[in-house]
Amino acid sequence: MSTYNSPGGCNDQRTGPSISRRLARTLALLMLGGLGLASALIFSATAMRMREVQADTLEDKTRMLTGLVAAASNHGEAILLEKLDRFEQARTGTRITLSRADGSVFFSDAKEREFQYAKGQDFEVAAPGLQGGKVVGHIDIDTTYDHRLLNGLAVTLMLATAGCAALTGMGIRWLVMRDLRPLADLARQTRAISPHALHQRLQLARPARELQPWIEQFNALMDRLERAYVQLEGFNADVAHELRTPLATLIGQTEVALSRDRTADELRDTLLSNLEEVQRLSAIVNDMLFLSHADRGAVARRGDPVSLANLAQEVTDFHEAELEEKCLAVRVEGDATLPVDASLVKRAMSNLLSNATRFASRGSTVLITVQAPSPQAPAQVVVQNMGAPIAPTALPRLFDRFFRDDAARSWDSQQQHHGLGLAIVAAIARMHDGQPVAHSDAGVTRIGFSLAG
Repeated sequence: MSTYNSPGGCNDQRTGPSISRRLARTLALLMLGGLGLASALIFSATAMRMREVQADTLEDKTRMLTGLVAAASNHGEAILLEKLDRFEQARTGTRITLSRADGSVFFSDAKEREFQYAKGQDFEVAAPGLQGGKVVGHIDIDTTYDHRLLNGLAVTLMLATAGCAALTGMGIRWLVMRDLRPLADLARQTRAISPHALHQRLQLARPARELQPWIEQFNALMDRLERAYVQLEGFNADVAHELRTPLATLIGQTEVALSRDRTADELRDTLLSNLEEVQRLSAIVNDMLFLSHADRGAVARRGDPVSLANLAQEVTDFHEAELEEKCLAVRVEGDATLPVDASLVKRAMSNLLSNATRFASRGSTVLITVQAPSPQAPAQVVVQNMGAPIAPTALPRLFDRFFRDDAARSWDSQQQHHGLGLAIVAAIARMHDGQPVAHSDAGVTRIGFSLAG
């Protein structure tokens, strides 16, 4: 029983992972990677810009502070401290520590201003008016806001990236599931095809450009399969028909022979008649085995190059009695030398000549033509006879097994031919990389085959 995993269905070991899930997962991961990279670049650029702004702010604050210290230090520490108090507004968001040359601190607001995150630098200012002649300082600026802003930006970017990837994956999966609905429809139509419904073909209400070639190829395959199935059913019926007659004859004659005591001569006649029927059965079986072997891809065993005209003449000599009985003349025209399986080619010629002899007008001439247009082109052997034409509708099936046209049956009512001769001709042609040919018009029938060199 066939199974089908509908778009979006659960995975199982029989059908494998869902196409929609794989596409959605893949595109979501690609989106996640792309947006993640873009977010990382945005975050890095923002952080770099913030560091530059912080460095500029710190440099400005330091320059202002060093200028103040240099200007006020000439008047002593008291004046410097007074100036620092007046500098309160400019000191917003900063933290300052000032020390004498000996390392003792004379000003610090670190305890008053505790920053969670800060950025600072040391500086040194010449102060001739102060003890030691210089001031050593350290200044910090508050970067807590920038740090929190960066953290918020990182969270926002991560959430946006994950959200966009998730939405993209769900959107892609929905689109894929929607666009894969025609596949589910095709699977449903395929399940409906059975030996009793071989006429059904795949089709979509809205054809998809990507699926149409597959649909056309599948429908063409179904056409070939339907023809083969019909031919197989007909072939089975034909085999049963062909075997039924000799078997019925064998059974009937044997029952009659056993119905009462028979003389030795009568039993001998019965056995001879049965032998004829058994030989016919054997011929059918042998021909079927040959055709089966050819259908499995058997190729002809080519020997040394031989003259096809000479082979045709040998076949003509073999059928001499049959030709004389119908007052037919035979003429061989043309020639070609090819490396072929001579026994198979003679068998094909014999079947063609026997066929032409049965249906040729009495007293006419049968023409065997051997043509080789060029060394590269395949040679062609054609047997032509004058007589009732073959119906155009019968020509395509002329080389089918057990096929006999109604007209042919009427001609052949007194003879036993099981309808495999031309099928064998076609098989021998294929074994030589050739093909059969048949034309019938205006009382002239030409049947033959080609042979590749």
